[in-house]
Order: sequence, then C-alpha cells, then structure tokens
Amino acid sequence: MTANEPIRVDIVGAPAACGTEVKDRWREVSGWIVDQLRRRYGRAVLVGYHDLLDADCPPLPPDVQLPLVLVSGRVLSSGGKLNMPAISRAVEALGATRSVPPATPPAGAG
Repeated sequence: MTANEPIRVDIVGAPAACGTEVKDRWREVSGWIVDQLRRRYGRAVLVGYHDLLDADCPPLPPDVQLPLVLVSGRVLSSGGKLNMPAISRAVEALGATRSVPPATPPAGAG
C-alpha cells in the first residue's frame, strides 16, 4: 500500500435462516459501520460489505468464522460481534486520520 492508496476494509457475512425468515443482521450493522468509516475517514478508507456467496467476496483465509473483518487484507476479527472501535484503531494504525468525531453505534454493533 502506498501513501495515496486508501486503506481497504472488507466485512464478510452471510444471512441467517431463522425459522421461516432470513435475517441479515450483519449486513445491517455493517451498513452503519460502512457509513461511519466513510464519514470519519473519507477517501482514506475504502470499505465494503460482502455476502459470503457474492462473486466479489474476497478470498477467505483458512479457519475463519463470520462475520470476518479484513483490514488491508489482514484478518482483524473472525466471528463474534463487529467492533467499530477495533476497526477504527486498525485503520488509524495504518495512517488514516479522523475528520469527524465518532457517532453512537446501533444495538449489537459492539
């Protein structure tokens, strides 16, 4: 990654069948995280959500669990809750700077 390239954040999840319903909670929470990262870091961060079965889903390392968070291609978290503060720390450690203060996360966004 060069100084002008954005830091890539990929979140990989999958919908879950719950009785007769399909819930896509990871996509919902990821949408909030995507919005926050774009708002906070602007063009310094390129972020997206991928369904596990999407054609554009990044290659998965062995033995990972969903949801998976990759920052610049490296596993930040595997399984558990999506953690906005951990994602922010990871992108800031790679040189991104905040342009806007953090917002309050929705329930379940850890």
